[in-house]
Amino acid sequence: MKRLYRRIRYGEPVIVVSGLPRSGTSMTMQMLAAACVAVVTDGVRKPGEDNPKGYYEDERVKDLHKDKQDGAWVRDARGKAIKIISFLLKDLPETNNYKVIFMRRDLSEVLASQQKMLDRRGEDNDTDDEKMLEVWKDHLWKVTYLMTHADRFELLNVPYREVVAKPIEQARRIKDFLGLSVDPEQMAGAVDEKLYRNRSKN
Repeated sequence: MKRLYRRIRYGEPVIVVSGLPRSGTSMTMQMLAAACVAVVTDGVRKPGEDNPKGYYEDERVKDLHKDKQDGAWVRDARGKAIKIISFLLKDLPETNNYKVIFMRRDLSEVLASQQKMLDRRGEDNDTDDEKMLEVWKDHLWKVTYLMTHADRFELLNVPYREVVAKPIEQARRIKDFLGLSVDPEQMAGAVDEKLYRNRSKN
C-alpha cells in the first residue's frame, strides 16, 4: 500500500544503476540504452582503457549530498536511467521513487580492477587491501539495509559474473523488473565478455 501511495504521489520511478566502482554499472547502463531506455549522462568523462564503451555518468551525481532536499534534476530523471555510485544512494531525495539495479561483483575482482585503474593513472592507494575489503563489506550491508527498508526504493540485485556468463537470462530479469517491452537479446548484445578482465579463481 505504501508503494502504491508513493507511485500515485511521486509518479514514475527513477531507474538507478548502482554498485561499487568497477562492478559493472557502465555495462548495465549500456544494456538499458540498447533497450531504448533514456539514460541521463553528460558525456564529460570520456571513454578510456578502463571503460572503452563509455562511463555513462553525470557529474551532478557528485553533489547529491548538497542538494538532496531539492534535487530537481533527479525529479526530471523519472522514467530514465541514471548511474549512481552506491555510497551516494542515501542522498537521493525522498520525493521520488527509485527502481535500483544493484550490481554485485566479487570484492576481490573489484579490488583488482580498481588497483589496475589506479596504476594506469599513476595514483597510489593509501588503504591496504584487507582494510578496504572490510570497509566495502560494512558499506554493502548498510546500503542493502537502506534499500530493503526505505519505501522509496525497489531493489534488484544483479550478479556481474552472471551477466557476462548468461547475458540473456539476466537481461530478462532486468526487463521484467522494469516492466520493459523489449527483446532480452537486444539488451544482451551490449555485454562484451572480453571486458571481464579481472576474474577471481573462485
